Amino acid sequence: MSSTVEEHTKYGYSEDKEAYLRRLKRIEGQVRGIARMVEEDKYCIDILTQVAAINKALHAVSLGLVQDHIGHCVVGAAQESAATGQPELVAAKVQEATDAIGRLLR
Repeated sequence: MSSTVEEHTKYGYSEDKEAYLRRLKRIEGQVRGIARMVEEDKYCIDILTQVAAINKALHAVSLGLVQDHIGHCVVGAAQESAATGQPELVAAKVQEATDAIGRLLR
């Protein structure tokens, strides 16, 4: 957990938490399926096709989380910044989002 995370329990993804968990459990099952394919010496192209599907699913989860972060945390910081006159609040959240997007693109 990052040291920049606020001391609250509600995050942008909270309302969609169950949907995220379902998607992640589905991805987990796909990963187990790939392991089984390797154990059973399945054709490499078939395995790579499944890996590509998992990557696409993880990217969808990642993009959803980025959208939730911007829509909740960055917007919240902008509102707090406007109310308190502390522009560094929004700058920090924007930098946090930018860093996260950078990690996703590596």
